[in-house]
Amino acid sequence: MTILVTGGAGYIGSHVVTVLLAAGRKVVVLDNFCNSDPSVVERLERITGCPVPLVHSDVRDRERVADTLRRFGVDSVIHFAGLKAVGESVSKPIEYYGANIQGTISLLEAMQSEKVGQLVFSSSATVYGDPGYLPIDESHPTSATNPYGRSKLHIEEMLKDVALASPSWKIVCLRYFNPVGAHASGLIGEDPAGIPNNLMPFVAQVATGQRSFLRVFGQDYPTSDGTGVRDYIHVMDLAEGHSAALRFVADHPGWNAINLGTGRGTSVLEMVSAFERASGRPIPHEVVDRRPGDIASCYADPTLARQLLGWQATRGVDDMCSSTLAWQKNR
Repeated sequence: MTILVTGGAGYIGSHVVTVLLAAGRKVVVLDNFCNSDPSVVERLERITGCPVPLVHSDVRDRERVADTLRRFGVDSVIHFAGLKAVGESVSKPIEYYGANIQGTISLLEAMQSEKVGQLVFSSSATVYGDPGYLPIDESHPTSATNPYGRSKLHIEEMLKDVALASPSWKIVCLRYFNPVGAHASGLIGEDPAGIPNNLMPFVAQVATGQRSFLRVFGQDYPTSDGTGVRDYIHVMDLAEGHSAALRFVADHPGWNAINLGTGRGTSVLEMVSAFERASGRPIPHEVVDRRPGDIASCYADPTLARQLLGWQATRGVDDMCSSTLAWQKNR
């Protein structure tokens, strides 16, 4: 089995590659490096001791993608390639629809031409919008409040239509919650450009002295300590979930959407405390006003993943923080 990983040099994609290679799978990475760096592929080879074939291309180049599928004998695809910043998507909707939706259409056209029908798609809990109930299961109504979320939801709907049109398609959409942490080697991890939008890389930069303090947006939510609660999942648990999804999709025609989360919520201040334990130093922070659009709590019901994939998250918050710190120091 040879697996094409689009966006395989990115944060989540690179960790998935380590898990696939450790399991003895053959992998080829396709990436245009708009959100990553070619040195990641070299680091993947150091971690795994395996060669990682690389195709430097945009997924929207249908002919190049088709040639890659044909040349490497690909029979399954994991699709990460795309843009992912919610705030940026509001100011650049055309770019997001082009990269995410057109990119997926081009990939599907290439897969169809080469008769490759197995696909695991990197979706997001963003498709649930503002939660109507907790924990969130897969039957929760879907909605979108920004172009990024709308692109993920539209792609899911496209993939459902594709799977309904022909039994040759086997598709799983993995809706994951808040990926954090890094590989145990400290050689790969989340590497955002500019000021991080997410909590964990920002806290890590405060812990290592790159930033002076953390802003906590709101402490008046109806939660245990007043700060927002999210379902943080270790990126290696997430990577193992993709490997499990590949095994599942091989024997299950049609379309499925599956949550990948821990089923547990962690508040901002709880995560700050965990990072203080991992780093052995205080994390300076100040509480400021809520951000528009933020919600109080969001966490998954991961029951379906256990039932269909035989998968569940095993790593805790302390490991998420210590691995992030090791990666940040190595950078």
